[in-house]
Amino acid sequence: MIKLIVGSRGSGKTKRLISAVSAAAEVSKGNVVCIEKGDSLRFDLKYNIRLIDINEYGVTGPDAYYGFIAGLLAGNYDITDVFGDATFKILCGKDDKDARGLADFVEKLGLLAKRAGVNVCLTVSCGPDDLPERIQGLIAAGN
Repeated sequence: MIKLIVGSRGSGKTKRLISAVSAAAEVSKGNVVCIEKGDSLRFDLKYNIRLIDINEYGVTGPDAYYGFIAGLLAGNYDITDVFGDATFKILCGKDDKDARGLADFVEKLGLLAKRAGVNVCLTVSCGPDDLPERIQGLIAAGN
């Protein structure tokens, strides 16, 4: 299953993500992974959550990000939840936003998540109406 936490910059997406990651870690019988751009969350998450700074791996663009997540899942069958912050920054660069490319990525990642039996949650910096209709059903409650 895949969910999107959507909102403009400064709307509290990352705080919602931290809450969701923490909640998943409390009930997970496996591993919880949180991917971010930078290391700003290291003091906000508990030690048992695998925090990954995507910058350390040179991952940019949708194909590289998909491959990175697929590699994580292939290498560790105990992952139950994957969270990702700053999705547009990873997919498109610092200030670019490609909603159609995001939709393609999310649909492809959703198929992978379903096959692997993993929950995926990503933050996306835009308004819900800015997303293509085909992925609006993936917006997490509370947006």
